[in-house]
Amino acid sequence: MIEVDSLTVRAGDFRIEDVSFEIPTGAYGVLMGKTGCGKTTILEAICGLKHVESGKIILMGEEATTKAAGDRGIGFVPQDGSLFLTKTVRDHFAFGPKVKGWDSERIDERIEELAKSLSVEHLLDRKPHGLSGGERQRVALGRALAFRPKILCLDEPLSALDEDTHGEMIDLIKALVTEEGITALHITHSRREAELIADFQFRIEDGELMAL
Repeated sequence: MIEVDSLTVRAGDFRIEDVSFEIPTGAYGVLMGKTGCGKTTILEAICGLKHVESGKIILMGEEATTKAAGDRGIGFVPQDGSLFLTKTVRDHFAFGPKVKGWDSERIDERIEELAKSLSVEHLLDRKPHGLSGGERQRVALGRALAFRPKILCLDEPLSALDEDTHGEMIDLIKALVTEEGITALHITHSRREAELIADFQFRIEDGELMAL
């Protein structure tokens, strides 16, 4: 479950106030709105990347408003993927589990599992340079999922993809999130994308969040 209660967040001169919504455990939520309306600011506050002025963030039944980002159990897929240019795909998938202290055998098993699920077995020893947009997003998704988070946050993960790849990634993300029982929050400009992937849709207009 992701619950946001009367949240107020400031980012520079921008401020969004009194935002409340809830995504039930195992559901897929999508947040829409115009550029600059505060979608990413809310997402980053949930992930622990933006300071909360007031209100509460409750994740899987536990208040997380003041928790460090690394203690929130969230997998994060940023808009541009933000891949490590000097690391292989295998290294990307191993990153989160290593930070969490997994042993090497368990890490290797998870890498192989993700590679198969994402159809990137042939890319494991490649670095990001030269990967297609769809391949890069598969790697970013795998890195976010590698440590088995309970929550996944995605910031416009499909905005740079061509139409065919976009459709493939929607199907893949939805299947993986459902299979692993993850609660997801996905930012997008696209109503069509939201309709294809969301269980719950929200929109920010004139500084107010509404359920659709």
